[in-house]
Amino acid sequence: MVEGSRQWHEKLPFALLCYCTIVCTSVGATPYLLVYGTEVVILAEIEIPSLRIVAKAEIDDVEWVKTRLEQLSLIDENRLAAVCHGQLYQQRMARAYNKKVRPQKFKVGQLVLRRILPHQAEAKGKFAPNWHGPFVVTRVLSNGALYLTDVDGKYVEMAINSDAVKRYYV
Repeated sequence: MVEGSRQWHEKLPFALLCYCTIVCTSVGATPYLLVYGTEVVILAEIEIPSLRIVAKAEIDDVEWVKTRLEQLSLIDENRLAAVCHGQLYQQRMARAYNKKVRPQKFKVGQLVLRRILPHQAEAKGKFAPNWHGPFVVTRVLSNGALYLTDVDGKYVEMAINSDAVKRYYV
């Protein structure tokens, strides 16, 4: 184990080996397989032969080269399968997220509060308010964007996403 925080660089190769040889959930394959077309052979497998190493050791060089070329030709197939698996994974994650999201419907004339985002000039620190308003919804676009005016009737210059707005109850 690492004795102090100054020796982290000594364990970095082991962490990298673990990362490259563990199956990633998002693509369904190991990064090593996607790059080299075959699974990694750990040094312990060479000393204590596994079934895979014994099977490779009993064939001659010409046969081994032929099987290796076949493996290399299948790299593109493995990468394509990983891309498809990644897309399915993203769809599953989006479906799980969207199950919990309830879209808000706004109507013209409703009173709303607008979120103060960290990059805006109104954000003054962690004790400042997070919401600004009230505003009146003047126009609702089909993609969920809103045009607002403040209570005095001054227009806000740009459309605001409905995610950054919440209803204001008087």
